[in-house]
Amino acid sequence: MNTIFSSEIKVRPDDIDLNNHVHNAKYLDYVQAARFEQMSNNYKMPMEEFVEKGYNWVSSAAHIDWKRSLKLGDTAIVKTQMDSVDGAQCKVNFWIENKATNKLVSEGHFIYTMVSINSGRPVRITDDIIERYSI
Repeated sequence: MNTIFSSEIKVRPDDIDLNNHVHNAKYLDYVQAARFEQMSNNYKMPMEEFVEKGYNWVSSAAHIDWKRSLKLGDTAIVKTQMDSVDGAQCKVNFWIENKATNKLVSEGHFIYTMVSINSGRPVRITDDIIERYSI
């Protein structure tokens, strides 16, 4: 599970904080937006298919190291990589780069937990899902 996929996200005016750069929480939003797009475009299993099967994903943990800031007008390149699957959880690594400079802006990982929509409880990630995301 080591293919790295990329998505572009343009910094919007509402992403900017009082320090005139992207607010720290927006970086996590950028990863979430990239994953949503990549689920459909790259893994060929969009979020809608999980919902049809009665599953949803919740973020259980997030770690981020900020290196540089993004500013209005910048374009972020958000790269993600499935790292591992363990029971109901998967670890996804991410890197965010400034498209204009190719410099690393932030990096980290998320732990996502698959849950049943009906019960809200964790559900073991099935072999068919693991296979589709093992590219």
